[in-house]
Order: sequence, then structure tokens, then C-alpha cells
Amino acid sequence: MTTTANSSTTSSSPEDTGTQYIIPTVLVVSLLVLIIALLAWYFLRLKNQRKAVVTTVDKKIPNGILEEQELGYSTESLYTVIPPEQQTVVLLPRSSSASKTYLPIPVDHLEEEYRLRSADDGKLFREEYNSLPGGNPQGTYEEANKEENKEKNRYPNILPFTPTSSHYIFAKFVVFFIADDHSRVVLTELEGNPCSDYVNASYIDGYTEKNKFIGAQGPKEDTVADFWRMIWEQKVSTIVMLTNLKERKEDKCYQYWPDQGCWTYGNVRVAVDDFTVLVDYTIRKFCVQYQASDAAKTPRLVTQLHFTSWPDFGVPFSPIGMLKFLKKVKSVNPDFAGPIVVHCSAGVGRTGTFIVIDAMIEMMHAEQKIDVFGFVSKIREQRSQLIQTDMQYSFVYQALLEYYLYGDTELDVSSLEGHLQKLHNTFNDGDRIGLEEEFKKLTNMRIMKENMRTGNLPANMKKNRLQITLPAAAARIVILSMRRGQEYTDYVNASFIDGYRHKDYYIATQGPLQHTVEDFWRMVWEWKCHSIVMLTELQEREQDKCCQYWPTEDSVTYGDYTVELKGDTLCETFSLRDLVLTFVPEKQTRMIRHFHFHGWPEIGIPAEGKGMIDIIAAVQKQQQQSGNHPIVVHCSAGAGRTGTFIALSNILERVKAEGLLDVFQTVKSLRMQRPHMVQTVEQYDFCYRVVQDFVDIFSDYANFK
Repeated sequence: MTTTANSSTTSSSPEDTGTQYIIPTVLVVSLLVLIIALLAWYFLRLKNQRKAVVTTVDKKIPNGILEEQELGYSTESLYTVIPPEQQTVVLLPRSSSASKTYLPIPVDHLEEEYRLRSADDGKLFREEYNSLPGGNPQGTYEEANKEENKEKNRYPNILPFTPTSSHYIFAKFVVFFIADDHSRVVLTELEGNPCSDYVNASYIDGYTEKNKFIGAQGPKEDTVADFWRMIWEQKVSTIVMLTNLKERKEDKCYQYWPDQGCWTYGNVRVAVDDFTVLVDYTIRKFCVQYQASDAAKTPRLVTQLHFTSWPDFGVPFSPIGMLKFLKKVKSVNPDFAGPIVVHCSAGVGRTGTFIVIDAMIEMMHAEQKIDVFGFVSKIREQRSQLIQTDMQYSFVYQALLEYYLYGDTELDVSSLEGHLQKLHNTFNDGDRIGLEEEFKKLTNMRIMKENMRTGNLPANMKKNRLQITLPAAAARIVILSMRRGQEYTDYVNASFIDGYRHKDYYIATQGPLQHTVEDFWRMVWEWKCHSIVMLTELQEREQDKCCQYWPTEDSVTYGDYTVELKGDTLCETFSLRDLVLTFVPEKQTRMIRHFHFHGWPEIGIPAEGKGMIDIIAAVQKQQQQSGNHPIVVHCSAGAGRTGTFIALSNILERVKAEGLLDVFQTVKSLRMQRPHMVQTVEQYDFCYRVVQDFVDIFSDYANFK
């Protein structure tokens, strides 16, 4: 009986056995469903944060190259459809080859690698760019997406990663707790305002220096105070601005500084100390002071370097200006300063490009190699989407190749004499080995004949004095107004050339032919020119070099334009003519000053440099009085002597302003804007010699200061 009873109590019925296993099974299944649901939510949220929304893209503007790749729609229509407050940054579609990686490149292979990647319209550059990771896969945007902070973001899809102390990652149904050091810049929280620690900005590493930069969006009107508070709290001494305030009628950045005097943004007082305007960038110096409730803090000097030649979603016309700008940034930033703040509009495209160029130049010096792919992948974990287009990505390589091939050719005036001695070292009488080698680098530059299509059109060919000297690069061609019902009347053989302080400051052109004189004067009138510099005689070596386009006395009419001679003065090395140009249909007139330099043979150089210094000084004085409109400069073909005059004008102006010169890069830049500028090694050598003459007699030229 006892045994039977015990047996009956320890045994289980079928119903009891089922119940025993059902409850654990339900718990396990529920946990798995919960984990799967959390994973689905997490990845859906991540996908939505990174979703690319296509809106406006910049088209072509002067002095830059723009990218409009396979967008398949009219960008113009988007201005009226999408309100500015809803605009997002274009994130180009990713490639399926996102897992591919690229090894570092030794610097002595850089030229060949650049050539290979550039082939087939940059196909390999696009592949490499599209293989980049988008950003930190574990990053979140909680702070940026808070309702109180949403309006602080210029673009809703460009946000800094949230600096939380921890977050969860779900993988293979296991939950890991991971501590993260995120990159969002955190401000000191203002009393009573829990979201006042937010600003759309991220710490970004340099080549070896952690948090060397802060990448930020261009401030909005309602975030300027936060921006300046960040500058103060982070002990920033240098701000790099890579956007213009407006680009193609679209607001890109709010003006966060006063034009003059001082202004207070929140608790930060900003006073303008000084500013300098140059062709590619402007330097502004501010006295910045934090005004606390108890007392004002000691003021600090903050320098803003504003690069103005970089179109949104595009690249500068050449890397020369960017490399000079980068060198200037490094020279003004003090050793004791906090991070360098770099911003464009969104704080990712141009901002990332600048930071990568800086880091790779440092890597080039330290390791004799570059790793663009690896570095961009790394810093995208600190701020997503750094470098926005494959064109910007290839521009990084272009700038690095430029730096590798030509290095830093800038000279201090005090070292000019020693540099000239090196250039003129001779092994045989008359040989200039160093100078010849330096000039040879210029002549090795490839001339893009495909860019000369306009001048090579059958209707335009007869307007060219020489078929090898044509305006190149679409952004540099001088365009005339098209005459009604007459095709091809907008062409003249002339190119815009940048000056030291102003874009398109010169118009380099050929000496007019008999049938192009009216076009010449039409160009002078339409582009509001007040100064013409002529560097050839009408005939040289018994050949016609230029048609006389002004009257010897009284007046002469060319189509719709009448030119009247008001005065003719012979100076030491040039003639000075005062002309009155009248546009007959509207009876409007303009004073033109004509500077005709004598003593410069077609083959060779002037006997001495003083005359060139004199005429450059006279032209600059005239420009100051007439409003700095473009200066027309011509010789016969508009290349050799024309280029030498413009190069010297730019070089001497920089010598006066900065005590620096860079003959090589000045001439190289001119040749990119118009082929064959400064044609011979004698003309190149003349540039150096005139600068030396100018330095020797600088104090005698008060009118040139």
C-alpha cells in the first residue's frame, strides 16, 4: 500500500507533462520575438536616419568646376518646390561595391595612380569613392533629433553623432553593453535650458592629432550665439569658412560676424579688428570676449579665413589656391589654440575635403605615402558623409599630386637673392640649369585642346590672330552679347585672368585684327573697362602685329562705337593716351586710359625692369581712381608679353602686401587660365629679375604702396 501510494504521487499524467514544457517554450519564443522586433526597429531607424533625399545641386558658376552627375531631373525646378527650411543635402547613391578597400599609395606611384583613376571620365575614382563607408554604424542622433534641437540643424539629414555614455547594439540575438566615445561637440548647458548643450558640430581627428578639427555646419540665424559660445568654450583661435553666404540664390550660411564695429551674440562680444580681401580668400580678425554675469573674461584674437572660390558640390578651378590657403591656415593657427573650426554649409562636403588634404600632406611627409581611402573611412566614424561627391574625392588626389610634383615654391623676399643664385648656377657659359628645369615643369603642363572648341568653330577661326593661342576653359572665356539675328557674334579672342585681390581682374586678349576692332571696343564697353595696356608695336620685324584701334587725332568710328583722342603723353618708357569711348546708339561715353609700353621686342625682354615697374604702378593708380573694373592687356597674340605683365603685376602686389612671392605658381596659374602665358624662359627669368629690382628700389615707389 505504501509503495503504491508513493508511486502514484511521483508519476505525472500526460496533461501535466505538456504544461511543464509549454511555459519555458513560450518564454523563449517571446524573448526571440522581442529581440527580433528590437533589431528590426533599430535597423529601420538607422536606415531612416541615413536615407538620402535628393534636392538642389549647384550648377556651373565661374572659377569652379561643378558636378551634376546622373541626377535625371532639372535642379532649377526644385527651388520653387522645396522651401529653404526643408532642404536637405544631396547624398549620392552608394555603390554595390561598398565592401571593397584600397591600400595606401606610395608617393612615387601617385602620378601613375592618379592617371589610372582619372581615365574613362574618372571611373575608378567613382568606384573608390562609392566603396567608402557612410559613417559610424553604431552612431545615434538622439540629441540632434530632439524636438528642441531639430530647428538648430541646417539640413535634417546631416547630424552629429550623439555623445551618450553608452548604447546598445543587438547582434545575433545577444545584447552587448558598449561604452562609446562619440564625437559630438557638447556645450556647457545654460541654466534652465536642458537642450542648450547642442550644436551641430563634431570633433574630427587630424593625421596624428586627436580632435584637431571641429567640423560644423554654417551657422543659422538662430544658432549664431551657440556657434560663438562653442568658439569660446573650445578655445578656438582659427575658423576656416569654405562656403559663401549665398550660392545661386540659396542661403548657405548666416553672416555670423559684423562687417565693422562690434556685435554681441548671446554672451559673446565680437569686434572686427582687421580684414584683408584676396582673390581666393578673405582674412578677418576678430577680438572675442565672453561677458559673464560677474565680469567680462580676457578677450581673445580669433582669425577667420574665408575661402571664396569653392562652389557647393563642386571643386575649385585648380588646387593651387586651396594649397596656398591651407598653408595660410597652418601659419596663423597658434600652437596653444584649441581645435580649428572648419565649416561649409552642411559641414561635410567641402569641410571633409579640406581636412583630408591637410592630413594627407602630413602623412606624405611622415611616411612617404598617402591613404585617402583609409583616412576618410576613419573620420566618417566621427561625422558621417565627410566628402560628399566623387569629384571632391578626386580633387583631394589632384591637390596631393600638385603638392607632390611641385612642392612649396613660395619665397620670402629676403631669400629671393639666394634663390636666384641657385637658379642661375651654370655648368657651361650661358646655361641656367636650375631656371631651365623650373620653367620646363611649366611647359610640360598639358594644354586641354578640347576646351578650345569655341575658338575653333569655323565662324570664329578668322577672328584669331594665331590658331594656337585661343581662350581655353569655359569659365575663363570673355563672352560678348549676341547681336540679334547674328550667330557667333558673342566671340572674341580673350580670357579672364584673376588678379591678386580680385577675380577676373584682367582681360588677356590678342592685338585686334582689322575686322575685329569693333569687337574689341564692344568688349571694352560691355565689361566696363577703363584701362588698356598695350605691350607690342603695330609692326615688328616688318610684320603687322596689331591693327591701330585708336585715332591719331580727332575721332574714328567702328560700328556702334566712336573713339576720340583727348590727350597723348610720352612718358619715359610708355605712351599715355586719354580716349573717350562713345556708344553711339545710346550716346553714352566713358573715359579710357591707354598705356602703350615701348621697348619690349617680340623676341627677347626689355633692357631693364624699372620701366615695367613704372607702368604697373601707373595702371594700378588709374584702377584705384576708376573703380577696379577689368584691365584689358594685350600684345600681339595675347600670351607671352601679356602673361608676363599680368604675372608681374600679381607678384609685385603680393610682395607689397605680404613680403612673399611665388613666381612658379603664379605663372602656372595663368597658364591654366590661358595657354602659353609667359612663353619663354627669358620672360620667366625677367619676372624674377623685375621683382629683385623692385625690392632694391622699393622705398622710391610710394605711389605703388
